[in-house]
Amino acid sequence: MSFSNVTMLTPSVLTLIGIPGLESVQSWIGIPFCAMYLTAVLGNTWLLSIIRSERSLREPMYLFLGMLAVTDIALSTSVVPKMLGIFWFHVSEIYFDACLLQMWLIHTFQCIESGILLAMALDRYVAICSPLRHAAIFTQQLVTQIGVAVTLRAAILVAPCLVLIKCRLHLYHTTVISHSYCEHMAIVKLAAGNIRVNKIYGLFVAFTVAVFDLTVITLSYVQIFVAVFRLPQKEARLKAVHTCVPHICVFLQLYLLAFFSFFTHRFGGHIPPYIHILFSSIYLVVPPCLNPLVYGAKTKQIRIHVTKMFHSWKYPGFIPS
Repeated sequence: MSFSNVTMLTPSVLTLIGIPGLESVQSWIGIPFCAMYLTAVLGNTWLLSIIRSERSLREPMYLFLGMLAVTDIALSTSVVPKMLGIFWFHVSEIYFDACLLQMWLIHTFQCIESGILLAMALDRYVAICSPLRHAAIFTQQLVTQIGVAVTLRAAILVAPCLVLIKCRLHLYHTTVISHSYCEHMAIVKLAAGNIRVNKIYGLFVAFTVAVFDLTVITLSYVQIFVAVFRLPQKEARLKAVHTCVPHICVFLQLYLLAFFSFFTHRFGGHIPPYIHILFSSIYLVVPPCLNPLVYGAKTKQIRIHVTKMFHSWKYPGFIPS
């Protein structure tokens, strides 16, 4: 993006252009994004209703899954409606403070999602490596405390990004953001002043959350697989591995997309902007869309309750064996 030498005070309104270079086909791009958003909202709402209605799913793993579903709905809702407004109705303007709020919500929900995946990995580690102590360790009180701690960690870590923009950056080269949503570095790069502190803190948050969570999650699954392959019965090994498969699938698809988006934004100068923006947008929509599908397909207990639900709709009064 090229800037003129003209600067302005903090603007009241910013303009999101969507996906630079693909403006002519954005109306078509909006269709799969809308489909993924509806899948994310409906799928995660359905998952929540199953977990809430079935007493047998009040275990820590499913409570964490419920937290993940709520986070996925909130994350996709904070991004996609405005994105579709740009793609379909050319409603590209957004108030500066509303843009900062969207930025804070997006990055906060991303951190919460990472924290919940960390909690789920620790839950599986204790359940498989110390099964007799699992119920005593992961009580409902502890699950609630973990949920609160994960939320507070995310909100507190991301809040200074917002404060640093409001308090440090008062002059701007332009009001046009070459992005489909309000992302931290996309806003910071509009400023005419010294943005080094903002960049450093953004990197600090990203690496603090990603490196810590990724390290603990990886170590947890390494310990899980070491314990699993020591089990004498083949059936027990397969059952334990099958329990971890959906968590690993969600973990991989989230972090692979996250790292691609993060590094291309900061170091991918040779990558066309539309590829970076497109993948950044996909990164925020695909995980919330896929998570209920992955857990619904790979988790036996959820499959059983989905089957019961379909039978009760199709054959009222029928109770499957």
